[in-house]
Amino acid sequence: MKAISRATITRRMLPIAIATLTAAPSFAQLPNLPASYPPPIPQSTGGTTQESVYLLGGGDRLAIDVFEVPQYSGQYQVPVDGIIYLPLIGAVKVGGLTIRQASERISQQYAVYLKRPFITIRLLNTRPLNVFVAGEVVNPGSFSVDLIGGAGDNPGVQFPTLTEALKRAGGVTLTADISQIQVRRRTSIGGEESFIVDLKDRVKSGAPPLVLTLRDGDSIFVPTATEVDLGELRDLAKLDFAANVEAGRTISVVGEVERPGTYYIQLSNPGVISSLPTVTIAIQEAGGIEPLADVRNIQIRRQTKSGTEQLLAINLWELLQTGDVSQDTVLQDGDTIIVPKASELSAAETTELATARFSPDSIQVSVVGEVERPGLVNLPPNTPLIQGLMTAGGFNDARANRNEVRLIRLNPDGSVVSRELDIDITDGVNEQSNPLLRDNDIIVIERNQGTRISDTLTNLLTAGSNALAWFSIPSRIFGILETLGIIDNNNDNNN
Repeated sequence: MKAISRATITRRMLPIAIATLTAAPSFAQLPNLPASYPPPIPQSTGGTTQESVYLLGGGDRLAIDVFEVPQYSGQYQVPVDGIIYLPLIGAVKVGGLTIRQASERISQQYAVYLKRPFITIRLLNTRPLNVFVAGEVVNPGSFSVDLIGGAGDNPGVQFPTLTEALKRAGGVTLTADISQIQVRRRTSIGGEESFIVDLKDRVKSGAPPLVLTLRDGDSIFVPTATEVDLGELRDLAKLDFAANVEAGRTISVVGEVERPGTYYIQLSNPGVISSLPTVTIAIQEAGGIEPLADVRNIQIRRQTKSGTEQLLAINLWELLQTGDVSQDTVLQDGDTIIVPKASELSAAETTELATARFSPDSIQVSVVGEVERPGLVNLPPNTPLIQGLMTAGGFNDARANRNEVRLIRLNPDGSVVSRELDIDITDGVNEQSNPLLRDNDIIVIERNQGTRISDTLTNLLTAGSNALAWFSIPSRIFGILETLGIIDNNNDNNN
């Protein structure tokens, strides 16, 4: 072999060395890294080299050049076991080594046959990197991420970032603690290193996006938040690596709402932050709050990926009084909203709640018996019984017993409750004599003679201008009255 000086080798190999450089960002290039990050990756004048960060593995395609021995040079695909077979020296294990370590190992084995062998390895094509994402992400699991390179046989490798991996896993959930994201990484010597990434602090401070690049085999764990700040949940939902807010979600609403049940909530106006799937949107889907709903102590039960449950306290009264939109928090798939019942509400509170967007637009009440305009009336939510009577024209003074009124309530579970009220039009709102009306309530006004409503209705069917005509009683209401024994259908038909 022709003797060549070290200076000549260095001069001839300079273009090849430069060609192995990559534009992949390094930890050392990131601003204000916390001490928990791994040590900086060695740098060269051209940037971070593939040799210093990339571990070879099954699927990589390499160009191995034995200087001035072209018959030993060639291109090789690294198999699953990481062992390639080279001319003259046979099997060489390169899996798990950096490019530089692989070059040194091959040089050592060729040194038995060649004097001062000079080996250059170029990474022609990379295999997809496998990363594992667990914890508070929508779809935890293992993901393959293709490396991005330039053109030609020597692409500059661009490694996937942490946030890209979180997106591949469906994004972080609303129960995630993004200030304590854990990354575990294998080292080239067979060990493992781990470090903590605080994305929350960067988001709050407005710092530039973190370009933390991943390596093959990295494991990412997003822990569950132990404390919940309602003000931060909206910000978390808007992050580009959070779960897609435009995706539909199944929400259960129970308690003091018009139609308790499970609802599928979807963003009504994609791209508009005001249309986020929030608590008030879900309550509207459930028909709005009941008159005695305690909006100060609404609770959200939220399941975490770890199997535990988060409890969020929601105060929609603060939303109405101070405009604190954090109380109208963003919902997550599987959430359960519990609206409790208040022991009492002031007249001022009921009036204000009636105008809230999470209250029903109106309720429908049937007023039958001795009023001026019997039939169905549409009322604002949280209307007191006496006000409902006035909407129907008030008492028929010649016939009505002002002190004896029956309220029939149809409950969401299908049961019916009937009770007599001793009312006084001067009473304020109270559950005993002037309760708040609910949708589908029936108010029955008896005759002043104290006879049963069934006898009164039978007589009224033939009673001129004051008659309560058949068409003024919807068939379903008539059936309820008959079932309760308030009217006798057979006697009515005979008249």
